[in-house]
Amino acid sequence: MMGRTHALTGWCAGLAVAPLAGAGSLAQAVVFAATTAGFALLPDLDHPGARASKLLGPVTGALSWLLRKASGALYSVTKGPRDENGKGTHRHLSHTVLFAAALGGLTALGTETGGGWAVAGVVLFGLLLAEDALGDWLLPVGGAAVILWAYQTPDVLGQLDAVSGWLGIAVAVGCFTHCLGDALTESGCPFLFPLPIAGETWYELRPPSWLRFRTGKKVENALIFPVFSVLAVLLVPGVWDLLADLVNRLFTDSTVEATR
Repeated sequence: MMGRTHALTGWCAGLAVAPLAGAGSLAQAVVFAATTAGFALLPDLDHPGARASKLLGPVTGALSWLLRKASGALYSVTKGPRDENGKGTHRHLSHTVLFAAALGGLTALGTETGGGWAVAGVVLFGLLLAEDALGDWLLPVGGAAVILWAYQTPDVLGQLDAVSGWLGIAVAVGCFTHCLGDALTESGCPFLFPLPIAGETWYELRPPSWLRFRTGKKVENALIFPVFSVLAVLLVPGVWDLLADLVNRLFTDSTVEATR
């Protein structure tokens, strides 16, 4: 998938999961979804040309290099008898459920230890990643949600510390959403590593051929991205209630006019 589609599907997944994770208010849900959208791009840090790798210049570039080295080393010692004789860098270590769970757990642990400032750092990094892919509109929207939440919260740092648990969930959901998206493409995604399948430790899961699509082509641009663009609005807390109220008013007005 292209970066913008990864971020958009991450946003939608974040809005869907936020209430289940305890981020119930509008501001919390937007912060949660912005974080998930950003970290839905992070697995591509294993590619030097990805948005995540270029975001903070030499800092994220160095992290990308380290991740590729770690992924390649792990692939060389774990590949099965039928795995490809490749380098094992892109779409390997960072494209697994194991990586998503580990990064989510480390985020939860790190934010719990580091407190409110660590939480703010993770949210800001996720927001910058998402904004880089989806456009400048997300930065003011996410920023406004953070400001609104801070304005309504007496003890801001204390409350930031309190959300450290669900922030780890947001990070894990973002990475997992990325894997699911890549699994729908022609290349597939080995996200069940290290579970051996058909003699491969890094088995690329993918749906039947008629359900796959090529990255950046017609299906993604003309179908998937527009559909999730609509869902990105409909999943925002309160939007369904607002639409239902509008439809109810229109129906009521039409009925009144018809009886006159």
